[in-house]
Amino acid sequence: MSLSSVEPKQKGEEKLAISWWHVGFFGAYHALALLALFFFSWSALGVAIFGHWLTGSIGICLAYHRMLTHRSFQVPKWLEYVLATVGAMALQGGPIFWVASHRQHHAFTEHVDKDPYSSTRGFWWSHILWMVYPRADYFERDLYVRYAPDLARDPYYQWLDRYCIALQLPLAVVLYFIGGWSFVLWGIFVRTLMLWHSTWFINSATHMWGYRNFESEDNSRNLWWAAILAYGEGWHNNHHTYPNMAPAGLRWWEFDPTWLVIRGLQIVGLAKKVVMPPPQAIAKL
Repeated sequence: MSLSSVEPKQKGEEKLAISWWHVGFFGAYHALALLALFFFSWSALGVAIFGHWLTGSIGICLAYHRMLTHRSFQVPKWLEYVLATVGAMALQGGPIFWVASHRQHHAFTEHVDKDPYSSTRGFWWSHILWMVYPRADYFERDLYVRYAPDLARDPYYQWLDRYCIALQLPLAVVLYFIGGWSFVLWGIFVRTLMLWHSTWFINSATHMWGYRNFESEDNSRNLWWAAILAYGEGWHNNHHTYPNMAPAGLRWWEFDPTWLVIRGLQIVGLAKKVVMPPPQAIAKL
């Protein structure tokens, strides 16, 4: 692979150039996460773990993925905005960008060009290189909004999509005043780096390794360790077969902590129209 570009797979396909901004951004975060090892404390590690759960399970898995992308349940609009804001703090892009790319992934799963993180291009492409060699269809706002018109009409989501990176600044200030640079490095950089790779493993590893409950039309798999890292998202074959259902785990051992939070919201009356697995899914198991 050329350092400056990815050669087209076929004649007429777009030749992809490397984004040095993304290389520098990801590289800086990895370097600062390593620097955090010199500022270790158990309390800082606790901040990183709590932040990983909050922005990962609640922000990405529950809010961005199951609530906004697949509309697996509904909550009051004020709570939807709060949950989506937590998702934006995960530093995986704004809600319109994230939802649009994931809807493209489901619409064109494993298509070499139309799936943003197609595993057909290999592990590293689906894990990170799709962002290092960005395609306009995935990263140009005027193009990707086609896949999330419901969010693109909302002024708050428009704002959040543009300024999501800025949310790290007030968070860093709060962490600094609570615990100094140790809390900043662990609560921002280590937390973000761990969550990036936890999420990226769903794009890469769960389309390569694991078992299948259902004969879906793609190569999605259920992978236990990815489910642990990503709060239930690793039961990916279940999800690709029935993408709109709120619980991702179906067998008794397929633990899904994100679903437990959704179920809790349902019990207290905050989550409505919760999409459950269809009878044929349960019968198949």
